[in-house]
Amino acid sequence: MERGYTAEHVNRIGLGAAGDDAVWQRAAQTGAALMTKDEDFAALAERDTSGPQVVWIRVGNISNDALWHAVEPQLNQIIQALDAGERIVEVL
Repeated sequence: MERGYTAEHVNRIGLGAAGDDAVWQRAAQTGAALMTKDEDFAALAERDTSGPQVVWIRVGNISNDALWHAVEPQLNQIIQALDAGERIVEVL
């Protein structure tokens, strides 16, 4: 909530063991954007234009702390891209 947005990890909402379709449907129903390292969600976003927006984090296998340090400097650009309606926002 630091920037005015709520983030929910799939484990905290009971979807940790769920398949991609269940996670996709939850995001679509709640109006959430999916932030993921999973390329499958980017492919879904290309096929299902009525589904949620996807922030596709394209970094290697790193710790959560290192992941945050990679994403945090780009948050303003990510938010602007989502607000502009981009379906897939890639974070490198």
